[in-house]
Amino acid sequence: MMQACIIASFTEFLGAFLLGSETTETIKSGILDAELFVMQPELLMLAMLCALIGSATWVIFASKTGLAVSSTHALVAGISGAGIAAFGGGAVKWGYDGMAKIITSWFVSPIVAGVITAIIYLPTRYFILESPDSFKRGIRAIPVYFFCTALIGSFYIIYKAVPSDKSSNLSTGAIVGISFGVAGALTAFAWFFFVPWIKRRIVGKENLRWYHLPAVHFVKHRPMPSPTEPDTDTPRELESGSIAEIQDKADVASRKCDDLDADATADSEIDTTPWYIKGLRYIKYLALRGMKQDVKNLDNKKLSNVHNAAKKFDDETEHLFSFLQILTACLASFAHGSNDVSNAAGPVSAIYDTWKHGRVDISGNSPVPKWILAMAGGGIVLGLLTLGYHVMRRVGNGITYLTPSRGFSVELGASLTVLTASQLGLPVSTTLCLVGATVSVGLCNGNLRAISWRNIGIIFMSWMLTLPISGLLAGLIFAFGSNAPNKMI
Repeated sequence: MMQACIIASFTEFLGAFLLGSETTETIKSGILDAELFVMQPELLMLAMLCALIGSATWVIFASKTGLAVSSTHALVAGISGAGIAAFGGGAVKWGYDGMAKIITSWFVSPIVAGVITAIIYLPTRYFILESPDSFKRGIRAIPVYFFCTALIGSFYIIYKAVPSDKSSNLSTGAIVGISFGVAGALTAFAWFFFVPWIKRRIVGKENLRWYHLPAVHFVKHRPMPSPTEPDTDTPRELESGSIAEIQDKADVASRKCDDLDADATADSEIDTTPWYIKGLRYIKYLALRGMKQDVKNLDNKKLSNVHNAAKKFDDETEHLFSFLQILTACLASFAHGSNDVSNAAGPVSAIYDTWKHGRVDISGNSPVPKWILAMAGGGIVLGLLTLGYHVMRRVGNGITYLTPSRGFSVELGASLTVLTASQLGLPVSTTLCLVGATVSVGLCNGNLRAISWRNIGIIFMSWMLTLPISGLLAGLIFAFGSNAPNKMI
């Protein structure tokens, strides 16, 4: 859990920083009619601030209670609510160049993510997992999966790098060529290093670690350590000496323990730890608490029937996809940062631009400062480390039984959908895409009981509540702030 959170912190931040500009522009200028705020730029600043407060309040509450809500939904609803409170329904762009396009993407994106996930998982299931020689087929197919994953990830990252970066001036053909080069290099690494390493680890039962990968051909045979045998020897005190001597020794040891307990009690009454040390310990506890939680949800009795209804495959073959799942998890986290995280930067960017220039940017083409994208990335990292485990329990094995092959398919399918939407400037919900992909891989079991429809209902209910609650909160706060009495000087 801790390793996953650390890796996700980097990928979420980089996704927001490198690919966040397009969706930020959509959130900033694609929802409200900016011309209505031209004569009163301060109202636009207030509307964006209220949208942030309203959406953040709902998302934090939902995350704390384990509801997998969409921050994209919340933010769009908050901006719309504040705009309606300011100038009525006409302040919102309801046409397909505004809200209609965004709302359509919300319903289409989970379906598209589910279809892509099924296209990835079903061939994997029928041609590899259900084969009598599934492990051999998996070994041969792993480099191909590495190639496809690396090609997709590198293409999207290079294609939409930071605008000031030189990669943004490359032609599409050059980007495709670089992506094929990166994918080829990673495929060669998988063929010459990962495949021998995983064979020795699974077939040879060797005690190989991840850091042995680059030098796997030079590492000597490392057998698994044999389990230690319990010590059944008779204590030396019982082999020699009388019972009276043994009893005397026991009494002396008991008195020493009592003295030590008394000293420890006396010391505990006087705590001489400096206050700043206590503060640092508490901060450390808060920072690491979320990373020490169990999110697997495999021992949940309410989900036992759901997990038992899913078809199980060979453990060794499933283990082949574990390393691939790490790559796709990084890609999914990167996609989440590029889309959902950068949405929060939109209102902040609008507030900053209006404050800096003293006017409303009608064109919506003003650049988004990098420090705003970096701040948004830091915020999602903080939320991940403190409240993320509540949502992980709900969306992971809480929907269906997930294995490395299923997780790989879900993450790759959702990443493809979200990254494509990010390229088009559509602020789709990563949450919706991941849930749609997870439901799809559950349906691929061919058994409706392999999905927890109760949790799906809870998630769907939270989605429906997001729009009215976030919009109402933002609208009420705006109405209160804009109509508050002023002291005239």
